[in-house]
Amino acid sequence: MLVAVLTYMGYGILTIFGYLRDFLRHWKIERCHIAREKEEQRDFVPLYQDFENFYTRNLYMRIRDNWNRPICSVPGAKMDLMERVSHDYNWTFEYTGRVVQDVINLGSYNYLGFAENTGPCADSAAEVTMKYGVGVASTRQETGNLDRHEEMEKLVAKFLGVESAMAFGMGFATNSMNIPALAGKGCLILSDELNHASLVLGARLSGSTIRVFKHNNMQSLEKLLREAIVHGQPRTHRPWKKILIVVEGIYSMEGSIVRLPEVIALKKRYRAYLYLDEAHSIGALGPRGRGVVDYFGLDPCDVDVIMGTFTKSFGAAGGYIAGKKELIEYLRSHSHSAVYATSMSPPVVEQIITSMKCIMGEDGTTLGCERVRQLAENTVYFRKRLREMGFIIYGNNDSPVVPMMLYMPAKIGAFGREMLKRNIGVVVVGFPATPIIESRARFCISAAHTKDMLNRALSVIGEVGDLLQLKYSRHRIQPSLARPFDDNVYEDIDD
Repeated sequence: MLVAVLTYMGYGILTIFGYLRDFLRHWKIERCHIAREKEEQRDFVPLYQDFENFYTRNLYMRIRDNWNRPICSVPGAKMDLMERVSHDYNWTFEYTGRVVQDVINLGSYNYLGFAENTGPCADSAAEVTMKYGVGVASTRQETGNLDRHEEMEKLVAKFLGVESAMAFGMGFATNSMNIPALAGKGCLILSDELNHASLVLGARLSGSTIRVFKHNNMQSLEKLLREAIVHGQPRTHRPWKKILIVVEGIYSMEGSIVRLPEVIALKKRYRAYLYLDEAHSIGALGPRGRGVVDYFGLDPCDVDVIMGTFTKSFGAAGGYIAGKKELIEYLRSHSHSAVYATSMSPPVVEQIITSMKCIMGEDGTTLGCERVRQLAENTVYFRKRLREMGFIIYGNNDSPVVPMMLYMPAKIGAFGREMLKRNIGVVVVGFPATPIIESRARFCISAAHTKDMLNRALSVIGEVGDLLQLKYSRHRIQPSLARPFDDNVYEDIDD
């Protein structure tokens, strides 16, 4: 309760000072750096939505140095950053020419460690580049359909255990451009309240009626399904043309895993369709790395539309839709992302093929299986140690997305800066990407992280956590007997 009160007070103080600074800028007492209309356009409706950008001007700008940091190396387990400084409170940046080397990377979605510039994936991509070039300069329906595209889509379908699949050049557009092709006016979309922005945009573009259920709450979902069946469409009470349930495998800000068995049971009971976004879960979950369907041991045919991206576990770019052959053939001619978008770059396609064959063991090695197992071990170990140290973390124990709560706005920037000073690169997140009192740091664990890297990162997190007083947990867990006693770990206490 105290933390919540102090967090609200922090945002309140920042807001008051923000209005004061806007007042000073209006009267030209303080220099104004923000984008604004020309003097001759002062009577126009504001193009830059001045009031709505209040948060960006006065709160985000204070901690802007924690984002958009330029990387000058492969974003693997370690990375190099270009140092930059600001002399006007983060409105502009200058590069010093110095490179911060060997920063432990806890921010990239490099779950299986395939974001690398050496090895079979990089070699195959280089060979394909020499043969096909980098760009295709056409859509798939015209002259941009390569044999490598065909092979990749067949491999994706085999990997997922479905009839067919098709790929797209952009993961965000895979959701935002395909949902409108599957639902429209007279349809109902039931969306988890924490779904990704691409899913939200796709649902809005479809023109369907959208109703939101509480995060991973099956009672809330079933209530909406019942009401939809009983009452039908507003005013006319006609039955909905179709009901589409939209969920994610792993929620990228929460680290939680969808309760897929229960969602499938509900969709079968009420004869709805299921759209599953496996962007973060594909490759990162399941004994074979096949995602959340594999994690729960379910039949992929029970999911009507399986979506995923190649940008994370495969170290590439783009996304895919998979399911029945009829679904894919329909999307090939009705999806804006398929008809109008340029084909995927050949080296990117080759990166996907090579990494996926590695995970499946079709390259003749066990490297892929070892990476899947290593990721699972690293995830469990990292989460366990954070809890033992007294931090509050969200999400499922098997999720490689690990949100650690910071709460107060001042600690967002402070945590990111203090970690970078100690050569650890992290992602910090605050409002409006999270609820206003739930600012957090988000760690992404990789199979490429060694035990020494994780221990180094945990040591630094503990040090910064003590400095910023981030160990909020009331339940201090006993340390594991497999490692020496840590003074920062306490026995369970009763509230």
